[in-house]
Amino acid sequence: MLFANPRLLWLLVLLVPLIAWYVVKRSRYHATLGVSTLAAVTRLPRSWKEYMTDVMFALKVLTIAVVIIILARPQTRDTWSTSQTEGTDIILAIDISTSMLARDFKPDRFEAAKDVASRFVAGRESDNIGVVIFAAESFTGLPMTTDRSLVANYIHDISMGMLHDGTAIGDGLATSINRIKEGKAKSKSIILLTDGSNNTGIVAPLTAAEIAAKMGIKVYTIGIGSNGTAQFPQQDQLGNISYVSLPVVIDEATLQKISAMTGGKYFRATGNRVLSDIFAEIDRLEKTKMDIQNFSHTEDDFVPWAVAALILLLLQLLMRLTILRTIP
Repeated sequence: MLFANPRLLWLLVLLVPLIAWYVVKRSRYHATLGVSTLAAVTRLPRSWKEYMTDVMFALKVLTIAVVIIILARPQTRDTWSTSQTEGTDIILAIDISTSMLARDFKPDRFEAAKDVASRFVAGRESDNIGVVIFAAESFTGLPMTTDRSLVANYIHDISMGMLHDGTAIGDGLATSINRIKEGKAKSKSIILLTDGSNNTGIVAPLTAAEIAAKMGIKVYTIGIGSNGTAQFPQQDQLGNISYVSLPVVIDEATLQKISAMTGGKYFRATGNRVLSDIFAEIDRLEKTKMDIQNFSHTEDDFVPWAVAALILLLLQLLMRLTILRTIP
């Protein structure tokens, strides 16, 4: 049995001193008469009505106990659950090099990628998700966690300039592998977003891809950038930033090889809408099969106790008006 207010059941402890008080003061409930000797009546049997006074007190105690139980709100709960689910380990590897500020996306590639990635995370209920950021170096921004709000908030807080400028795709992929290999899920995937070509770092991109393939880790690569030219930021000696039109150059060949070697897929995002569609497709590809059936119904079940309290009160009233009736 469940109770909505179980702490109120502690009031039942008060019944102990009440019973003790009755036992000690029991004699005061009966009229007494002083006599010189009881020899003439010692062998007379006790009247059954004398025991009924104890029954009356017991009924009162039971009534109080039932009222306390009613105040605690007894409840019944119908519940059944059959759930078999296996989460997926996912690492989001996000390029935060300066070129991600190009304005061929709205407001720019960087903010568009963060927005879409946050919405992607919100729909992954049973997954362990971590975040790796990379530029000229790579860094584990957030270890894998099932706390979707934590992941979404971290992605939102990523800012340009957290790492030295450059594009170390191999290092970013290697750091992602080192982080995701600790996961316990059978399915492991890395989603790597970049808008350029590997131009720095220690680990070659294809070397990292070979490691991922041997460990059974799929890598989905996304090349971010429109076709043709885009407005790229440039900083002068005084630190002022201006935008100039430059050709969009993405090493698609390498990104395609990475995804092919690991059993993943390469995507080219040429705009905000296309990027959203890409994440939607990855979401479908990485959906785990779940068979979840949940049912829970809770309702108050005080009626039987209320009926019991009413019966106890009626018994007391009936006894008081009949067998235990007193003469004024």
